[in-house]
Amino acid sequence: MHHVLINEERCKGCLLCTVACPKEVLAQSGRFNQQGYKVVEVVHQDDCTACAACARICPDFAIRVFRKKSSKPKGAKGEQA
Repeated sequence: MHHVLINEERCKGCLLCTVACPKEVLAQSGRFNQQGYKVVEVVHQDDCTACAACARICPDFAIRVFRKKSSKPKGAKGEQA
């Protein structure tokens, strides 16, 4: 499973990430950070495809996306199918 990490202290609640996410993984939470901004939270972690659109659009670099390594073994160099 892929993983999205929100740094809530950097989040200013602009919600650009919620619009950019094609799977609606993120949503505005009811929590506020120390600066008084209503932060974003991950609501559907299992639906994340790790496209990182949320992290790319975040103006405050508050989002990190971690991709699960593929379990498919890659073929050795020089192998022919």
